[in-house]
Amino acid sequence: MRILAFLGRRLGIFAISLVGASMLVFAVCSALPGEVAAIILGEGATPEQITALGVELGLDRPPLTRYLEWVSGMLHGDFGTSLFTGQSVLQLMVPRIAVTLWLVLFALLLSVLIAVPVGMLAAMKRRSWVGFVASGAAQLGMAVPVFWAAIALVLVFAVGLRWLPANGYVPISTSVGGWAAHLVLPVTSLAIVQASVLVRYVRSAFIEVLSEDYYRTARAVGWRPFPALWRHGLRNAALSLVTVVGLQLASVLVGAIVIESVFALPGLGSALLDAVSQRDLMIVQGVVMFLAASVLLINFLVDLSYAWIDPRLRTGADR
Repeated sequence: MRILAFLGRRLGIFAISLVGASMLVFAVCSALPGEVAAIILGEGATPEQITALGVELGLDRPPLTRYLEWVSGMLHGDFGTSLFTGQSVLQLMVPRIAVTLWLVLFALLLSVLIAVPVGMLAAMKRRSWVGFVASGAAQLGMAVPVFWAAIALVLVFAVGLRWLPANGYVPISTSVGGWAAHLVLPVTSLAIVQASVLVRYVRSAFIEVLSEDYYRTARAVGWRPFPALWRHGLRNAALSLVTVVGLQLASVLVGAIVIESVFALPGLGSALLDAVSQRDLMIVQGVVMFLAASVLLINFLVDLSYAWIDPRLRTGADR
């Protein structure tokens, strides 16, 4: 019963957050400056033509009515249609979701694979030059904008060495090798910055583990430092790592939008930027809502992972 209560609370928070996000997205998009009908028709349009098109697009209806219709449509898999092309927003998003998904997932995975060993090393060697270099590199990585890291990698590996393509995208169904080659630089650019943030948290978590009795006991019975920290400290440090990864997801998605622009990737980020420049509100609302829902879903899964990592959280200790 306690597990069901824990799950129910988390589901309630997720549902409320999702409703709040939809309201915020709709309100912000509706408040954007400029009149959509005038933008579609161009500078030579008369006021009568602008008014007629606004009525045809349903822009004259009350905001609450438009909001409820939009939410109702999304619940049935209809994100609306583009105000400019008439294309279904969902059809536009589906092929682009895969591009952004590959970029974000691989960037998060690579950042964790970098951050955990580097953070452990920085914690174990914190009083030596090795720990100083690891911490300093993490600080430097945190200060580097993601677009600058992307440009630097392009100049070295695409322009200078000519090992990898500088931009573009090849679907995995067309060529696995081409798909992988076009993702290496974007994923690495995004992962470097995120790993730098994670290293700081991993280092702090493992420094706490080094002072715990169970670690000292493991060392006393013959475990070497690194295996002892890995075997007995990783699970205890995982809670902090999972928390930070969940919180960083929004930052990763924002970084993905920038990276897609730099590398000309046909993902959700490039679609969002194009829609904002054209003021195609339906595409903007659909893409932003999908990204917001993705962040909320990941945070919900992170909450559930807490209960798996620390069973006390699902037995009432979190009250």
